[in-house]
Amino acid sequence: MTDAAHELVLDLILDAPKEKLYRCWTEPQLVIQWFAPAPWTTPSAKMDVRPGGASLIVMRSPEGQEFPNAGQYLEVIPNQKLVFSDAFVGGWVPKEGAPFFTGVLTFEDAGPGKTKYTARARHWSAEAKTQHEQMGFLQGWEICARQMEALAQTL
Repeated sequence: MTDAAHELVLDLILDAPKEKLYRCWTEPQLVIQWFAPAPWTTPSAKMDVRPGGASLIVMRSPEGQEFPNAGQYLEVIPNQKLVFSDAFVGGWVPKEGAPFFTGVLTFEDAGPGKTKYTARARHWSAEAKTQHEQMGFLQGWEICARQMEALAQTL
């Protein structure tokens, strides 16, 4: 059970198999191709996809400003589920400053070649949830999911 006051959810049916979408989330050379909503880009991604493993994904604005996103994987079930958080930076080392959210991604079969993709952003407070909403969570994450879907179709 989760507190809806702290959670944002994106549910989509994507036209790609879950194994390919999972690869898009877990292989750095694929992540850099879809992770930021265009016209933003992702110049680098370093990922140790295992519970306790670190990730560092950098997004770049059209003006050239870089936004590093450090985090840690909490749960990894290949082709089914990824849970990560910015509360840690790898090896269970706490992040400096307040954490923002924990992401829970699930990949479920939704018919031949299709996937029910659910992305949950769980926040520590209603204020953090509101901030994420105002940053464009639903629109931005859907743009990225559609970019990921297009990439997965080419694999």
